[in-house]
Amino acid sequence: MSGSAISDSTTLVQAAPGLGTNALGHYLKNCRTRMDAQALGYGASRRRTPGLRREEVAQRALISPTWYTWLEQGRGGAPSAEVLHRIASALMLTEVEREHLFLLGLGRPPEVKYRGAGDATPRLQRVLDALTFCPALVKTATWNVVAWNRAAALVFKDYSKLAPRDRNILRLLFLEPGVRMAQSDWMSAARFVVAAFRADVARAGAMAEAAPLVEELTLRSPQFAALWRDNEVRSYGDGTKQLHHAVVGRLQFEYSSMTVDGRPDLAMVVFHPMGAEDHEKIDRLLSGRVLAPVA
Repeated sequence: MSGSAISDSTTLVQAAPGLGTNALGHYLKNCRTRMDAQALGYGASRRRTPGLRREEVAQRALISPTWYTWLEQGRGGAPSAEVLHRIASALMLTEVEREHLFLLGLGRPPEVKYRGAGDATPRLQRVLDALTFCPALVKTATWNVVAWNRAAALVFKDYSKLAPRDRNILRLLFLEPGVRMAQSDWMSAARFVVAAFRADVARAGAMAEAAPLVEELTLRSPQFAALWRDNEVRSYGDGTKQLHHAVVGRLQFEYSSMTVDGRPDLAMVVFHPMGAEDHEKIDRLLSGRVLAPVA
């Protein structure tokens, strides 16, 4: 490497302190100076710099001012997760800012705390509706369907006719005869769903929220109970799905699952018709041009 390249690299680090060896300290200082001291009741008189003072952040976080000062200066070693949680709350960090703080301080994100899911936003619903010929839905970490498009209602289930509690993929797969009969290989589908469900709830920190559903299905479905005891885990990811539709017959899809940005507890699953024949069958369902079931 040439001398000028080394000089340029040094200048870059000096110009962007967050790239240096004390990235945590620089990030804390940046967050601290963005705080509105007056709005938080500290007053704005005789402040030579914007934001909160170090001792004020320490007071809000219930930690030693000396210890907080050391953190900004890159001294004293790595903080504990508890200290980082307190500082994140003191600095009123967003979820993504809190995650970044943990990555800088401990090299890992904070432990997941499941916060549940509400309805999908109107913007997300518009994304689903734009996928006219692709059945698409949004599910929670506990596999409750909270949003879907018209193609999904026609191909899988009209979720609008179900109570919110019953819009659960596992409950439908194991307890609804019509959904079970539509699977080309029910046992393979059931094994995959249980394994992916287990991984999802663990990743989202939602085991407590999933416990009532697991208990219910264990009591009502011997097949679920056996699969749950296997302790198998899989990633939903992407793949192919084949089912037998009561009206248009066999349908084949490629599917992809993706986490909704900013909502790790939500995933959108999109099913794309594999061939021209599958696309044409979806078109027939959407247009209402099917009058009799296909054998």
